[in-house]
Amino acid sequence: MSFYGIAGLFISSYLWCTITWNVGSGYDLFDRKEGIVCIFRWGYFGKNRRIFLRFLMKDIQSIRIEVKEGIYARRVLYMEIISLGDVPLTRTDENLTPGEIEQKATELAYFLRVPIEVF
Repeated sequence: MSFYGIAGLFISSYLWCTITWNVGSGYDLFDRKEGIVCIFRWGYFGKNRRIFLRFLMKDIQSIRIEVKEGIYARRVLYMEIISLGDVPLTRTDENLTPGEIEQKATELAYFLRVPIEVF
């Protein structure tokens, strides 16, 4: 029982640090005038605390929706970039309905003038 208590303490401290440090939060900036996309996210303390991606709009290949149905339904919106691969745009804990994720993908694809892929 002591082992499970200690393990629970470590897991809860990890979760509290994640909440306190606001890990995963940030913003997406799309500037059509300059043709630049900036994605900023906060990470854990250390060398890579600030995650900042900056690339050109012409490097975006498509907007991709990944849908996994079942008990734990998962719908994630990705931006497929030539040099970086797939960059997730929605949070993992964000539980969007199919209509909401489709609306977000449609608006973003229309703004960026790229196709939508569904997986």
